[in-house]
Amino acid sequence: MEDRSHKVLLALVMLFLFAVIVLQYVCPGTECQLLRLRALSPAAAADPYRAEDETPARFVPRFNFSADDLLRRGGFNNKGDDLVVFLHIQKTGGTTFGRHLVRNIQLEQPCECRAGQKKCTCHRPGKRETWLFSRFSTGWSCGLHADWTELTNCVPSVVDSKKEVRLRPSRHTGLNALFSSPLGRNFYYITILRDPVSRYLSEWRHVQRGATWKASLHVCDGRSPTTEELPSCYTGDDWSGCSLQEFMDCPYNLANNRQVRMLSDLSLVGCYNLSVMPEEQRNKVLLDSAKENLKRMAFFGLTEFQRKTQYLFEKTFNMNFISPFTQYNSTRASSVEIDKQTQQRIEALNFLDMELYDYAKDLFLQRYQYMRQKEHQEARRKRQEQRKILRAKQAHLREQGENSS
Repeated sequence: MEDRSHKVLLALVMLFLFAVIVLQYVCPGTECQLLRLRALSPAAAADPYRAEDETPARFVPRFNFSADDLLRRGGFNNKGDDLVVFLHIQKTGGTTFGRHLVRNIQLEQPCECRAGQKKCTCHRPGKRETWLFSRFSTGWSCGLHADWTELTNCVPSVVDSKKEVRLRPSRHTGLNALFSSPLGRNFYYITILRDPVSRYLSEWRHVQRGATWKASLHVCDGRSPTTEELPSCYTGDDWSGCSLQEFMDCPYNLANNRQVRMLSDLSLVGCYNLSVMPEEQRNKVLLDSAKENLKRMAFFGLTEFQRKTQYLFEKTFNMNFISPFTQYNSTRASSVEIDKQTQQRIEALNFLDMELYDYAKDLFLQRYQYMRQKEHQEARRKRQEQRKILRAKQAHLREQGENSS
């Protein structure tokens, strides 16, 4: 009986090995190698992006976007004059993402980051100029946490070092949110967004610990706002120790709808002069501008979707990260317990950000699905080509056998 069971086990092992050999012969490509690995390890067959971010199994789009809106492959050239410009919005996880850009990308010439220094040197191969405009590469060259209005007017003059460029705004080229300087350089704007309630609570905790961002310039139409246009929420050196209620009660708090303000063209509404147009009209113009600028950007990620953010960046810029992004579900903001009424108040104070985030999340997930479908289609095309080549080889061998016989 025991001898019979050994024979059955041996037969199963031989059958398995035969199946592997047949699969190797029929489909020798890398795609089939992945298939073999998945067959040997069922746990690896799960989609790592879905498992990481807990995305619903079925995503139903709400907004209609064209193929041009979804496909983000603008042909960024690290060896040419193209520049990635990172618009860093406070408390969206931008610091973590910014460090990924200078420390975690596979490059022919990696960024040089020295211990004890905040900034890294990110030169192009064979050139002494940077391909990345960000906090960790060029510092706050356009002001602390510069917004869309500041960056699009400041970056060309900083990187091109031409005084006359300051008087000539960048122009939209119509291709994947690229902007070009008068000297022909292409700018690829990128940013990170976050759930508005979590971001707002995180900013409150940060301000409570003494953060002020007083060095921010808020330059618009060539000048910073006056104290009458942008009053302060506190009278001392900072607002440390403020309660959440005090934070919410200040009508001049820039934390309210910060993501919309940071992404919109403020010159369309008279900058910080609230008397230029009615509030309702101003809000609509700001939201529409933020949506349009976000859609035209070369790339944006979401804090709540780290692995998908990594995937879309890699596909957009044809750059791969060394280590995978980690999804942190526990933050200082998540540790703040608020009741339903307080949450509703925060949502009301950030109603523009709430609408922008819904729009951004829908666009983000549609881009992810679109890129994955493109990837699967390309893999299917390669498999079909491999099968054609294999069939042609088999036909040629049969023909040779027939001729020799």
